[in-house]
Amino acid sequence: MSVRRAELLYFLKEYLETAKFPQDYCENGLHVEGCEVLHRLAFATTANLESIEFARQFNASALIVHHGLIWKHSASNPIVGPHYNRLSGLIKHDINLMAYHLPLDAHLECGNAAILAKKLGLATTAPFGNYKMMPMGIQGYFSSPISAKILAKKLTDILAREIFYTSPSPSGEISRLGIITGGASHEWTFAREERLDAYLTGELSERDWHDGREAGIHMFAGGHAPTERFGIQALMDKIKQTFPVEVAFFDSPTPV
Repeated sequence: MSVRRAELLYFLKEYLETAKFPQDYCENGLHVEGCEVLHRLAFATTANLESIEFARQFNASALIVHHGLIWKHSASNPIVGPHYNRLSGLIKHDINLMAYHLPLDAHLECGNAAILAKKLGLATTAPFGNYKMMPMGIQGYFSSPISAKILAKKLTDILAREIFYTSPSPSGEISRLGIITGGASHEWTFAREERLDAYLTGELSERDWHDGREAGIHMFAGGHAPTERFGIQALMDKIKQTFPVEVAFFDSPTPV
């Protein structure tokens, strides 16, 4: 039961259509090279010391994540401190690290926003929120309008954490919702342009919190990591169905 690294990387490149995201600020694909034949694959939202240790204990040949270690704004960082510890843990144990950022946000089947939209029961979904001419999220309709309070309760149950939200009117109802997970605070403006009723992301800045509400948008923040664990889990299931390998998911406990 195994797959060759090159075969898995090619599959992920084609399935996630990474070539459509040349402007992504994270490198999509192989971040750290390890063994060539993969038997066990670990999955996590973020490549941190905990997820790398989980991969080691699982005896994984590769760790596949949404947030990797190679970012264009930090490519020249010295290999010291936490960065050194993470890299050395992967290299010492011959573990490949693969990361997929915006492609895993936007994917219509296993994307973070697509899975959240499905869990919320959104219908007639469509791509939403273009970044460099490529969508980052999903928008859709509720079959029946709901209040902000009910939507917050749904999100609390799905994300298993407290939801922060603000509304232009306590009695206002939500029919159309736009979703861009993670740190997409200012992208609420796409919801205004599309004339949506509400916007959901992971983190909201103080400024966007007020600007969105005053522009008539119901604003929801579910946490960066909590809103971005569903895509990597869906990708894990897809890989398990496609290749004869063992898989396991590490759920980071961070609430932010």
